[in-house]
Amino acid sequence: MTRSISAENPSGAKGAGGRATEGTGARAASLLGRGWKVSPSIEIAPGETATLADIAGPGTIRHLWCTTAPHRAWRATLLRAYWEGEEEPAVEVPLGDFFCNGWNTFGQVSSVPVAANPNGGFNTYWPMPFRRSARLTLENLSAETITLYYQVDYELGEVADTASWFHAQWRRSHPVPYGEVHTILCGVTGAGHYVGTYLAWGVNSPGWWGEGEVKFFLDGDEEFPTICGTGTEDYFGGAWNFDVPGQGYTAYSTPYLGLHQILRPDGLYASQQRFGMYRWHIPDPVRFAADLRVTVQSLGIGPGHHNGLPHRYRPTSDDIASTALFYLDSPSCPASRPPVPELLDLEVD
Repeated sequence: MTRSISAENPSGAKGAGGRATEGTGARAASLLGRGWKVSPSIEIAPGETATLADIAGPGTIRHLWCTTAPHRAWRATLLRAYWEGEEEPAVEVPLGDFFCNGWNTFGQVSSVPVAANPNGGFNTYWPMPFRRSARLTLENLSAETITLYYQVDYELGEVADTASWFHAQWRRSHPVPYGEVHTILCGVTGAGHYVGTYLAWGVNSPGWWGEGEVKFFLDGDEEFPTICGTGTEDYFGGAWNFDVPGQGYTAYSTPYLGLHQILRPDGLYASQQRFGMYRWHIPDPVRFAADLRVTVQSLGIGPGHHNGLPHRYRPTSDDIASTALFYLDSPSCPASRPPVPELLDLEVD
């Protein structure tokens, strides 16, 4: 049975849509009356947490769409998802980062599980199964009221015993300490599969910045990983610095990977290069049986010295925010929760 929750049907109940007599559209619909877009959105005051959906299972969330006014609050709102009545969220990510828009500036995404469409229409199609209950919330940490339009599409019905719970966790190194790595994910125990990475990367050093390897430490790996990439742009399916001769950094958005956002300095207040990139491990999930840790090196290219080469690898201290998406055989994973609030950068562009 297909159901849908929105501001026009906050319970998702059958036959309950479009019945509102009050709402954010009431004045605009005053000459039309009930049933004519009276409640298309909700308002979330500063410091308030709104419950977007509270669903009794079993079922599976199939699609989430939303957009906000103002757009610049995307990093200052926290999306959370709780499965099976757990106190700890399985999803805890700034709204923009969850939809690959972590810089409070719109970037088009055309991928299989995530689509960000003009101008700020966010969509995700990650399947999110639950057995007893699902609850989605959005917390407004900004200093202004947010207007949120949203729709949660789901189906009610039995969930396979083998189905895992969807998780998404956000971390930020602001900046990465010199000579260290950015941790994309850690503290995950149990069996599952890793399905995606989004990075919002701010460059703090001149020169090429993306030599760092992405590493997956699986099932007891300690110093050395089982899966070790060859460079940041390689992991995201690009090559040779994303640099097409004659045009420089070149954006792309494909079904499973992309460098979809390139924010260049403007010579005034936008003082550094910033990038958004994603990779979805849908055809190639990273499976683990006991535990998982994922890191990326903050590493660039510098001039050579005493090594006989014109260049050398150079550790950098870049600003890296990551969103890690995975499925786990547990509805919560408290040890993996990051210390989000102090890293959110609540000031906006």
